[in-house]
Amino acid sequence: MLVSDGKKVLFLDRLIRRFMLLFGTISSFFDAVTLTLMIVVLHAGQSEFQSGWFIESIATQTLIIFVIRTRRTPFYRSRPSLALTAASLAVVGVGVWLPYSPLSGVLGFQPLPAPFFLVLVALVVVYLVVVEGAKVRFFARDARRAALSPRQPRIRGHHHRVARRASRFTSRTPSGHEAGSGLTPGGEGRRHHLVRAAQTTSGGV
Repeated sequence: MLVSDGKKVLFLDRLIRRFMLLFGTISSFFDAVTLTLMIVVLHAGQSEFQSGWFIESIATQTLIIFVIRTRRTPFYRSRPSLALTAASLAVVGVGVWLPYSPLSGVLGFQPLPAPFFLVLVALVVVYLVVVEGAKVRFFARDARRAALSPRQPRIRGHHHRVARRASRFTSRTPSGHEAGSGLTPGGEGRRHHLVRAAQTTSGGV
C-alpha cells in the first residue's frame, strides 16, 4: 500500500529524516559534552577516558530504547516487555562492570573514581530527559500537521451500494435470522431475488 501511494512514502521518508536529524544531533551534542567534561574538567587519563566514554555510550544508546519505543509521555507509562527490559539492563550492567572486571586491563579500561562515575550517571539522566522532551515536540508537530490536513473522502464500492439497497428489504428477526419483508427464514429466495434486482438496477444507472 505504501509503495503504491507516493505521498505516504514521501511522508515516511521525511519523518525518518527528521527523526534521525533531531535525535542524532542530541546524541552528538551529549558526546561532545562528555568529551569536554572528561578531558577539560576531570582531567581524565587515557584509560579513564576510554572507560568513561564506553560506559556513557553504552548506557545512553541502550536506555534510549525505552524513550523512543513509544509515543507516550512519560515513557514509563508504556510498559516494555520483560525480555526487552532484562536484555537492556543486562547490557548496561555488563558495560558498567567491565572497567572493574579482570578484563579491564585487556580492554584498556580502568576503574573510575567516584566523581567520574557520578558525572556519567548525571549525564545519562539528563540525556534521557532531553530526548523525552524532544520526542514530545517531534510527535506534537506531526499531530498538528495531521489535524490541519484535509481528510480524504470515503470511497464506497459497488458491493457496498448493492448491499445498502438490499438492506431496505431485509430485517433481522429476534432469533437472529434474516427475513425478507417480514417473512420467515425460509424466505431467503425472495431476499436473493431482491439483491439481484438491486444489482441490475445499479448496473443500469
